[in-house]
Amino acid sequence: MAPMSHAPDAAGDSGDRPETAPVVHAVELQPQGWRFDAPEDQTLLLAALDHGLRLPHSCRNGTCRACIARLVAGRIDYRIEWPGLSREEKDEGWILPCVACARSDLVLDQPQAINLFEVPAPPSARG
Repeated sequence: MAPMSHAPDAAGDSGDRPETAPVVHAVELQPQGWRFDAPEDQTLLLAALDHGLRLPHSCRNGTCRACIARLVAGRIDYRIEWPGLSREEKDEGWILPCVACARSDLVLDQPQAINLFEVPAPPSARG
């Protein structure tokens, strides 16, 4: 009889080790005061969308700058080496949420964010 092994198999079994959940940070959007949770392994853009908050965006890869927001408080890391921001913009606190991940609780200034659960009905539906 062959000895039992706890090495992962080709199907992705990780043995007896439990999977660890990603660290989650609280994010506040200003000036609205809306809050959402952002796991460290997810971009701020996708975390906001998961909570019904739409930040301006287009490319989702850090080049178009449509999502640009100011980091008021907290720390982020980028998924790419150098997002489409100048050194001066970075120094002034500007970030690109489409490629930024939270590394602490955050406060972001993004006045163009939309709460998808509070959008008024279109005029044709108001009757």
